[in-house]
Amino acid sequence: MSTDQRIHVTVWGEFRHEKQNPQVAALYPQGMHEAIAAPLRADAGLAVRTATLDEPEHGLSAAVLDQTDVLTWWGHLAHAEVRDEVIARVRTRVLEGMGLIVLHSAHYSKIFRALMGDTCSLKWREANDKERLWNVCPSHPIAAGLGDYFELPTEEMYGEPFGIPTPDELVFISWFTGGEVFRSGATWRRGHGRIFYFRPGHETYPTYHDQNVQRVIHNAVHWARPSVRIRDDAPNVKALESLPADPDAARRHEH
Repeated sequence: MSTDQRIHVTVWGEFRHEKQNPQVAALYPQGMHEAIAAPLRADAGLAVRTATLDEPEHGLSAAVLDQTDVLTWWGHLAHAEVRDEVIARVRTRVLEGMGLIVLHSAHYSKIFRALMGDTCSLKWREANDKERLWNVCPSHPIAAGLGDYFELPTEEMYGEPFGIPTPDELVFISWFTGGEVFRSGATWRRGHGRIFYFRPGHETYPTYHDQNVQRVIHNAVHWARPSVRIRDDAPNVKALESLPADPDAARRHEH
């Protein structure tokens, strides 16, 4: 049995925009996944690895997921390229207890839609809106260390209606310069796993360098850590107490 008590985090990203768009490459020269991972590595209680779309099995082999306590997911350009068998593998791990943090445009990822069972659609606009994120649940562990609100000077706008099931908990609501509002930080439980969706993170803005955004993701990793790992095997079990004789048992056995 491992004696490593750290939370094992896998930071997953497409790593496509950074290779195709010089503006994104200038903001995130090591990739957006590395910008998300770097602040987490400053926490000695976390063991952080990264994985990207173009790695074998998208970097999410059974062995990697077996060792992952919390998975963060950023995707945009290539949702359709993520193999269904990998999504099924991730979904199974969430249901067993692995935490999942879904970031920005990953609202349309296969894994988020599979776990939400809804459209996950929304309104959007890329026009340099300011985003003000209101902390509507200040007692929540994900909101620890934040004030009443924080602001991002420029961000892509997401607007309601957002095609998600009613969240178990709503932590943040965003307001944008154009007047829209959005449920920008929400949690769910699926099976034994915890899920957190966090809205900010458009690739052409320096959002993942913002200390408040980094704090939210760090808090969310600690919140989403698994407390159990329970596999779904649907066992057939014997009764604990004596049962009355079943007169039809022999007939059913014959058929």
